[in-house]
This record gives sequence, structure tokens and C-alpha cells, in this order.
Amino acid sequence: MNGASREALAAARERLDALTDNTSVDAAQLATELAAVTALLDREVSLRRVLTDPAQSGEAKAELAQRLLGTRISGTAADLVVGLVRSRWSQSRDLVDALEQLADVADLTAAQRAGTLDDVEDELFRFGRIVASNVELRAALTDRKATASAKGELLRSLLGGRADAATERLVTRLVTAPRGRSLEAGLESLSKLAAARRDRMVAVVTSAVPLSAPQRQRLGAALAKLYGRTMHLNLDVDPEVLGGIRVQVGDEVINGSLADRIEDVARRMAS
Repeated sequence: MNGASREALAAARERLDALTDNTSVDAAQLATELAAVTALLDREVSLRRVLTDPAQSGEAKAELAQRLLGTRISGTAADLVVGLVRSRWSQSRDLVDALEQLADVADLTAAQRAGTLDDVEDELFRFGRIVASNVELRAALTDRKATASAKGELLRSLLGGRADAATERLVTRLVTAPRGRSLEAGLESLSKLAAARRDRMVAVVTSAVPLSAPQRQRLGAALAKLYGRTMHLNLDVDPEVLGGIRVQVGDEVINGSLADRIEDVARRMAS
């Protein structure tokens, strides 16, 4: 997002945080309602354009949204949506993208309250690895001819009772309503949102052998000092990794081209 849309989303995120700071607000239910509005506006292009029309006053658009949605969703969800349509958007699609992100953040907030946010982060990462390694599964989950209900049933068979409820909701929404995103890009976006809930960065660590608990702790501490932020480690094992370990933080890969950093991390892990 650029310009007005970025500012509108930032303001909406602040409103969402303020609302969910109140423990009486059911964050998971709020996520479900925001997701429903996302689906509606993604489907009803004309309505979306009206609600983002810069020629209309923010108040007029807010009144329209209240009339259409006020009786279908909770007052909390309606307040968020009304606030969104009062804002200015660079593109009409940005409104839907913002709603989708707010729904995801609300589900992650629910997990954080339940003390399962770490589990959700790990499950999103592991699910991505499973999909990447299983061509048939990826094909089934991304098949444009398959119905959303069929994909949802497949995910229930894979995740139901095995993953946190928030993980299942997030992945199901991504798979059944990708909205032009690839599965990989969607999972990466969810992982970043999950990490941001604790103001953490994510390091994807691929090692030749599984790291022990002390090694994970030392590596996390070394990376946190290196980047100046708390680091969440997503761990993967690949016997073919050269040098025994590969660390990726965002677009940066710690490998032979950054020998001084590797040596520093290696010294800390060995100590």
C-alpha cells in the first residue's frame, strides 16, 4: 500500500489494538466477522467502489456501511469497518486488503491472549514446509477448480485437532480465499504478522542436524544482539546445508559472504 492507504491501514491497526486491549472483546469472533466483510467486499466490486469513492464524503460512506452491516455484525466489528470507509484509499482494493489484514491480526491477538502465539508461529512455518515438500498436497490446496468447501474439508482433515484453532482459521481463510496470492506468499505474510505481535523478527534457521535447546538459545541471543531485536527462530533440518547451518532474516542470508557474522554466531554457539 502507498500514500493514503498506508496511513488508513496504520490508523485502523491502532483502533484494532485499542479495541482488543479490552478483554471483553472476543478477538476470534471479531476476526471471523472482519473476514466475512472482506469476502463480501471482495465479491461485490460495485459496493467496494462506492465505499472508497473519493468524491463521496467520509460520513456518507460511513452511514452506508452502517446501514448495510450494522445488523449483520457486532458493534465492535461495525465500528472498525465504519472507521475504514471514512478513510481515504489510494485504490478500492486496498480497503479489502486492509480488512483481511485486520482479520488476521485479530486471530493472532486471540492466540496471544490464549498463550498460544508461539505455537501458531511454529505451526504456520511447519505447514509451509509440508506444503513445499508435497507437490500433490500443494496442487490440491491451490486447485482453482476445487470448491472452497472441499479445500476446507481437506484442511480440517490435516489440521483439525492437530493445530491451534487460530492456525486452522488463518490457513483455511488463506487457502479458500487466496485473493490472488500464492500459498507461499500468504503463509509468509501470516508469519510476519505473527512475529510483529511481539515486535519480533523471524529467522529461518536451516541446519544439517537438529539444534539442541542450548544451541537454539545461544543462536537466538546472538541474532538478537546482531539485529537489536528479539528473534523468533523457525527451525528446519537439511543434511545438505553447507557449513552445517544457514540463517535467513528477511532478505538477508547469513552465509559465507558474511563470514564475520557466521564466526561470531559460531563462537557463541560453541561457548
